[in-house]
Amino acid sequence: MDDVAWGDPLLDPLFTTAPAAGLFAPRARLQGMLDFEAALARAEAAVGVIPAAAVAAIGKACNASLYDLNALGGEAALAGNTAIPMVKHLTRKVKEADEEAARYVHWGATSQDAMDTGLVLQLRAFVQVLDADLERLCGSLADLADRHRATPMVARTWLQHALPTTFGLKAAGWLDALTRDRERLAAAKGRLALQFGGAAGTLAALGDCGMAVAEALAKELDLPLPALPWHASRDRVVELATVLGLLAGTLGTLGRDLSLMMQVEVGEAFEPAAPGRGGSSTMPHKRNPVASAVLLSAAVRAPALVGGLLAGMVQEHERGLGGWHAEWQALPDLCQLVAGATHHAADAVGGLEIDAERMRRNLDLTQGLIMAEAVTMALGDRMGRMAAHSLVAEASRRAASERRPLRAVLEEDKRVTEALDSSALDRLFDPLGYVGAADAFIDRVLGRK
Repeated sequence: MDDVAWGDPLLDPLFTTAPAAGLFAPRARLQGMLDFEAALARAEAAVGVIPAAAVAAIGKACNASLYDLNALGGEAALAGNTAIPMVKHLTRKVKEADEEAARYVHWGATSQDAMDTGLVLQLRAFVQVLDADLERLCGSLADLADRHRATPMVARTWLQHALPTTFGLKAAGWLDALTRDRERLAAAKGRLALQFGGAAGTLAALGDCGMAVAEALAKELDLPLPALPWHASRDRVVELATVLGLLAGTLGTLGRDLSLMMQVEVGEAFEPAAPGRGGSSTMPHKRNPVASAVLLSAAVRAPALVGGLLAGMVQEHERGLGGWHAEWQALPDLCQLVAGATHHAADAVGGLEIDAERMRRNLDLTQGLIMAEAVTMALGDRMGRMAAHSLVAEASRRAASERRPLRAVLEEDKRVTEALDSSALDRLFDPLGYVGAADAFIDRVLGRK
């Protein structure tokens, strides 16, 4: 979307995407409400509530480009929401073309119907855009998991060397979490429904035709028809917000891992290089993890936005005061933030540079200490686990203090050489020989049998 008017042209291109910004731009917000009004007129005409002749004039006026956003905003500051002045301006616009049709604008609806349904239409389109980037990201991770299932690397716990693992399993772990996020996103999208209840959620203004209009309107907009209006029950939109918060956390974990792996001292994986990407204003050699920074930023900012939306769920009686209003900026901000992080993640993982040789060298940094558990388990069969643990722990301390390979220290102990010959030690000090069920886990994540 080259024609998107960024809210903040300096920072929005970094933290969101043009499609997301476009979907939540002020004119798009207005168009969502106008789409509701046009569909309402069609639905009411279909069931005989308003004259069919009124539909064309109302529909033609439901074009956001016809309206002055500044004028609507100024009036909204007095009215308390954006739908009230929108309906006034829409009615005026329809009246210019067809005075009789103007009588039937917004017939039997309330401002929250227009605003909530307009929002649902925006959110539905947003989820489709977001999932396209998620699909791209997950596809790249699946490829990494499969290609690197036999690429050994250090597994780190508490940021310290723990045991060998494979990069394929690490990629599969990211993919597994994102797959659950996509499932949650699809479920939340499926519960986004039509909002149509009139002034107090009873559709009393439509008399006996209320349900017929609601059914026709849901069909017009291709939205689920809920059991009843949900003006004060905000779980539908807040569910989506919490899913986005979880996704931000998953992406933050990915960003944290990538940035740590990209450290010069580690050097195992790198975000893709490109002219102007990740540079420094003063240090020509720098290659900074730009995408990771965006992912981590989103993970920091998202919880506060989600928390505000959760707090706003407490609403009064049939239609709330304040809690609903708190959604209007927080939810679009959250959507745009997570869209940006997802897009950066998809780009970064799609072009990720893997240094498998460095991964293998890093396994040797502790001169075999990373294989201590493997030796302990093998010796445990002969002398019991606790005795084996004590023996290997003492050998590990000696190896570390003397800066010698663990294997060399172990081979000086007759208890070890009597239990394990040289070929057995060779197998025990092969990192790929001690990755357990890594391959099976990767297959499970990739859906193989």
